[in-house]
This record gives sequence, structure tokens and C-alpha cells, in this order.
Amino acid sequence: MPEPHHEDPASSPKSTIPQPKKQQRLNPLLRWTTVTVTLPPPIFFVPLLLAAIYFLFSSSSSPQVQQSCSLQSVPQVQTASLSSSTPKTAAMSTEQTFIAIKPDGVQRGLIGPIISRFEQRGYKLAAIKLVTPGKAHLEAHYADLAGKDFFPGLIEYMNSGPICAMIWEGRDAVKTGRAILGATNPLASAPGTIRGDYAIDVGRNVCHGSDSVENAQKEIALWFKEGEAVSYKAAQFDWVYEKA
Repeated sequence: MPEPHHEDPASSPKSTIPQPKKQQRLNPLLRWTTVTVTLPPPIFFVPLLLAAIYFLFSSSSSPQVQQSCSLQSVPQVQTASLSSSTPKTAAMSTEQTFIAIKPDGVQRGLIGPIISRFEQRGYKLAAIKLVTPGKAHLEAHYADLAGKDFFPGLIEYMNSGPICAMIWEGRDAVKTGRAILGATNPLASAPGTIRGDYAIDVGRNVCHGSDSVENAQKEIALWFKEGEAVSYKAAQFDWVYEKA
């Protein structure tokens, strides 16, 4: 009988393929590079896909909401600031103020220069006269100063010569007229004002101007009779005022 044939394991084809553990022993790097990956079932990716779609839609719509909110709020702030900073020219009224050139101003020949200051500014002369009113008239004019120590000297000074009494008319004439005259103390008056240019001592401050609309009305009534003030439209009116 023929003898059974036994194959040599070394010569078998299987012996030519090294086993994994044997390969790891021959090459130590394979112990770190050999990784077994087990994929999850396909249904596991569905929640991840939905989350990604939701994130994309929410991120694309939020800038539009922020932009619309910002566009709605900005014009409201700008409108408020513009309305509060816009000057209200129409609120200023046409007024009359009483201006007097005192005896020192008349004696120094300053009637012309002082009238020029008001005319050049754009105000209209409604009445003018040269008078010597007398002590009683001056005491009535300065009645609010009757208790002051300087009152007797003030009356004597104002009664020492003729006074040029005037009515000037225009928009905000009382306040601006005082600004044109300058501070009561000439040394505190700014250059360019009448007292700042023509006076030094407070007892010789050249001119007088009404300090309020109410006092202007009282002083005009004291110094001028009814009908002495002339009402007319100055030729330069439309070149001085944009709106009447």
C-alpha cells in the first residue's frame, strides 16, 4: 500500500503568509498602525444631518434680523438729534428797544458812529430826537436805582447835557442791542462793541440800552409821545431777513 502523503507545514502555501501576531513581532510599528474601525449603522447619521441643516438655516437668517433691527432704530435717533439742534428762527419776534446816547457821547461826537453800528447790523431806526429831559424825567427813568449811593451823581451826569434818544426796531432787538453796546463797565466790554471801542470809565459809558422787552416798552412810552415813532418798511428789509 502506498504510504500516506504528509505535507510539510513549512512547504505549505499557508506557511508563506505570516500571521498578524507574528508580523507584529517582526515589525513593532504595526502594533500602533493596525486599527480596527467599526462603522455605525446608517441611521446614526440622520440626526447629524438634521442638526447640520438647522445650523445652516439659523446662521443665514440671523444677520437679516440684526440688520433690520439696526435699520429701524438708527433713523429714529438721527431724527431726534436733528430736530433738537435745528435753530427755530421763526420763534424770534420783531421788537423795539430804547437806545440813548448819553451827554458824554453827544459831546464827543459819537452820534454818527453809534447810529452806524445799528444800521450796519441791519436794524431800522423808528424814532430819534435830541432832548434835555430835566431832573424829574431822569429820576423817573432811573427809579429802580433810587436807593443806590451813586444815584445823585448819575442824575447830575445825565442832566449835564443833551441826550440823543432813539427807538430801534428789528428781530430780537433788545438782546442784540445790549450786545452791540457792550458791558456796563467799559473795561469789561469786548473790542468791537460801542463801549469797548469808545469808553473807559463806568461813569462815562457813552450810551444806554433797554435790558428787557418790558423795560423797553416803559422807556419808549416815557421818552416818546404817541405817534412819534414812524412805522415803515426799510428798503434793505428783504436783504437782511430771509423770512419776515
